[in-house]
Amino acid sequence: MQAALLCNATGLILAHNHPSGNLKPSAEDLKVTENIKSASEFLNIKLLDHCILTSTHYISFANDGHL
Repeated sequence: MQAALLCNATGLILAHNHPSGNLKPSAEDLKVTENIKSASEFLNIKLLDHCILTSTHYISFANDGHL
């Protein structure tokens, strides 16, 4: 959030990797995403997406209805 605020960002995209190759968001992934979404809304920054990456594929929370 600090970097977004320092850049005067209006939107934010999160990304992290799953080295296991499993693209399914864990319960912790969903919880952290919701917490970050709430914090970003409080700061007037829109959480645009959260992506999970593997070496060959990705999943978009926005496309899959998790946002």
